[in-house]
Amino acid sequence: MTVLRLAAGLCRRSLALAFALVLASGVAARADLHLDITKGKIAPLPIAIPDFAGAGPNEAQMGRDLTQVMSADLERSGLFQPLDQRAFIQKNTDTKTEPRFGDWRLINAQALVTGDVATQPDGRIHIEFRLWDVLAEQHLTGFGYTTTQQNWRRIAHIIADQIYQRITGETGYFDTRIVYISETGPQDRRIKRLAIMDQDGANHRFLTDGRSLVLTPRFSPTAQEITYLSYIRGTPRVYLFNIDTGQQEILGDFPGMTFAPRFSPDGNKVIMSLALNGKTSIYTMDLRTRQATRITDSPAIDTSPCYSPDGKQIVFNSDRGGTQQLYTMNADGTDIKRISFGNGRYGTPVWSPRGDLIAFTKFDASQFYIGVMQPDGSHERLLTQAFLVEGPTWAPNGRVLMFFKQTPTDSKGHGGVTRLYSIDLTGYNEREVVTPQDASDPAWSPLIP
Repeated sequence: MTVLRLAAGLCRRSLALAFALVLASGVAARADLHLDITKGKIAPLPIAIPDFAGAGPNEAQMGRDLTQVMSADLERSGLFQPLDQRAFIQKNTDTKTEPRFGDWRLINAQALVTGDVATQPDGRIHIEFRLWDVLAEQHLTGFGYTTTQQNWRRIAHIIADQIYQRITGETGYFDTRIVYISETGPQDRRIKRLAIMDQDGANHRFLTDGRSLVLTPRFSPTAQEITYLSYIRGTPRVYLFNIDTGQQEILGDFPGMTFAPRFSPDGNKVIMSLALNGKTSIYTMDLRTRQATRITDSPAIDTSPCYSPDGKQIVFNSDRGGTQQLYTMNADGTDIKRISFGNGRYGTPVWSPRGDLIAFTKFDASQFYIGVMQPDGSHERLLTQAFLVEGPTWAPNGRVLMFFKQTPTDSKGHGGVTRLYSIDLTGYNEREVVTPQDASDPAWSPLIP
């Protein structure tokens, strides 16, 4: 086995994270444990994740916490089935002990994760893990991480990402955050606050105090800044919020109504729609010069713009054809093409980080849908429907969507609950994302740098 030691700085919360990569030679390259997640609904892979070993009580507790977070991440993906630890036969499962593969085959495990936790003299923790193919009796991959103790939860997400990637061949999405609008109060006097959390709901905090209405938060490509719309003193303005420092600044104070600001893929521009002089057009603003440029000019309502991952095209919705439909155009506003032709109205389009799909909201026959189509409008698929579903946002690997769903109110005004949900591209694995209060307008961050 060859060990290659690397070092990298992780800037989230100003913490440094050093890591070491452990690669199996030859043998790992021949391993064939793999899930093809492009083939529709598949049976989840049985995986055994014993508690990581620790020499002392603190390390042992952290080992238990790590495996709980990792198991929850993998189970929520719908691709893995973490096995009940009470069924485990082999009890000693640190990284220095060779697995007894026969014991794991007896409980139908196909993959096995082993690991341990150790406290270093300077107080930091060192966490190692190994991933094994039980049926082939092969080591697949392993990593070691050294970090501060309070960063253990992020390490669990990173390890889950490594397991996901090694077995599916796709990049993971667990080491990410969600920004959204937290809602409280009666429907006619809603208090809306900007909130942020890890993708599993942990480390939740509010970024605004609720005294001003906030809407449509979106992450920058670096995952360190958020753009959003706020009605401070009743005037709609686009703001930039730095997550690490808490500083916010006005991006622009526009004379008309502004909608749905989003970053360009390089982070140098923000694209939005602006209602001015009776027309709603799409504008871009250069963040370095604060110069705004209009890129659509028609009597129609053009809104909800979103760049393609390479920044060369824009998808948006418009009623220029008589009903609200989806259109694409070049980044400079040329070559506008309609891409939606199904029944109903289409809105809130979002380009996949992979560039292969566009997600959207659809309203047809009194029902809302979340769906996807290819950038040319072909192969439309509807993933979920409800009384109200809206606002899709992509996980950074382009395989999972998050959106918000609202239930109807009854004759007494009860109901109307608004919650976040995730769903994968098969349409089978729909799950609620738990938040402390009602939630809407989610935006998924890139992988945290």
